[in-house]
Amino acid sequence: MINLEFNQNEDLNKQAVSELKNRLKKVYIGGGAKAAEKQQAKGKMLARERITYLLDVDKPWLEVGALAADGMYEAQGGCPSAGVVAGIGYISGRQCVVVANDATVKAGAWFPMTAKKNLRAQEIAMENRLPIIYLVDSAGVYLPMQDEIFPDKEHFGRIFRNNARMSSEGIVQIAAIMGACVAGGAYLPIMSDEAMIVEGTGSVFLAGSYLVKSAIGETVDNETLGGATTHCEISGVTDYKHPDDKTCLDSIRNIMSMLGKPQDAGFDRMKPLPPKLNEQDIYGILPPSREKSYDTKEIIMRLIDDSKFEEYKARYGQSIICGLGRVDGWAVGFVANQRKVVKSKKGEMQFGGVIYSDAADKATRFIMNCNQKKIPLVFLQDVTGFMVGSRAEQGGIIKDGAKMVNAVANSVVPKITIVMGNSYGAGNYAMCGKAYDPRLIYAWPSAKIAVMGGVQAAKTLLQIQTASMKAKGTETDDNEDKKLLKEVTERYNEQTTPYYAAARLWVDGVVDPMETRKIISMGIEAANQSPIEKPFNVGVIQT
Repeated sequence: MINLEFNQNEDLNKQAVSELKNRLKKVYIGGGAKAAEKQQAKGKMLARERITYLLDVDKPWLEVGALAADGMYEAQGGCPSAGVVAGIGYISGRQCVVVANDATVKAGAWFPMTAKKNLRAQEIAMENRLPIIYLVDSAGVYLPMQDEIFPDKEHFGRIFRNNARMSSEGIVQIAAIMGACVAGGAYLPIMSDEAMIVEGTGSVFLAGSYLVKSAIGETVDNETLGGATTHCEISGVTDYKHPDDKTCLDSIRNIMSMLGKPQDAGFDRMKPLPPKLNEQDIYGILPPSREKSYDTKEIIMRLIDDSKFEEYKARYGQSIICGLGRVDGWAVGFVANQRKVVKSKKGEMQFGGVIYSDAADKATRFIMNCNQKKIPLVFLQDVTGFMVGSRAEQGGIIKDGAKMVNAVANSVVPKITIVMGNSYGAGNYAMCGKAYDPRLIYAWPSAKIAVMGGVQAAKTLLQIQTASMKAKGTETDDNEDKKLLKEVTERYNEQTTPYYAAARLWVDGVVDPMETRKIISMGIEAANQSPIEKPFNVGVIQT
């Protein structure tokens, strides 16, 4: 298998992973060295230090939204990781969600993407019935953007609504007040099941000392107003008082060690085995050009235990690969776009990455089978969309595509999506894009997410732009058209990168392909703590 093309692919993909790691290094710095020193001078640990100390050292950590808000708030000085660190980890052996405000980023103030990221973390906890730990250290809403964070359904207040809903459903919430906790933000820890506070640095109040002076004329310092002594000894608002961050985090570990066992959803797991084929080969198999074909099955074989794959309808609907395998011991049903150009039994050539009617029909049936058997689904996306043209339309491509979308939308087993390459148009939907509630969705550096490919979109946008100019009496020549096409293409391509998607939380992150097995395994382990209660039913579909 190893040849010149393989080596070139390997070099370029490893460069892309190196770029990803460099981006993440910058993000992990948060608000910078000076802001970090300021926090440490108060005797506080930084957000990532708190999480590292809290988590089990021998267990994996899966960060969610590390690149959230990347490049989005440059006029405000930036907001790395949306000012909050979140992910799935293990505390005292128990899988849980952890959310920690980063006080080095605008004193932990909430930007619009901060709210979106917190809501995503809560969504993961709610879907999978995972305990959630909040490490609170925030100055509250970023006031210059309050109109984009305060009043709407998916804004700041939704977080407290989720606090209440989770508590009513028995999903454990523990909050540690490790810094400022102001105004509306004060409700988050106090609406949790248990709240603890760090003496000297933690404070919680509806209005700080300056606002109190302005509103009612009372002169009072913040510690007296809402410090640890006030809330643990006088108001009774908080449940535990701790002298420092580490003692507080130790207390959380102790509480987590006493939680009762979660219910089991019954997903099958055997002893894990590594893939028989070398996982690192993925770098050489995957071409850096999104137009080139490759055999997606070769990728699957390097993701599954012992490289054993039970393929479903192998010779039918070959532009989608369906089949069963195991990942880290977990039984998994794969639905993957086949990027290799294949020939059907009828002798017809099927283009790589395009969903044809027969492939949609096959995938629909396979998804229904996995729901029947209670097998989680993994979608591997490299899709350019559904087949177009008169022959496809007369063959009922819309009907068959609708059946597949219906099955994906109504699936009750957990779904995990990995965007390996293209994710275009309705193909994104049919292959369980973000709108179809995957439990987790991550992208490789090679991913591209858009309504259509860059070349087609740029030409379409150029036609619209030039027509608009002509309508205003402005004619363009070939040179101007080429310049416009270049500008439109560059702007469009920038919006299709996985980093653009990750900044807006269309995906939970951009990852090295070598992280894929961990994502699938941790995602199914999380889902296994939430028994399926709803029967699978696709409703009315065109046949």
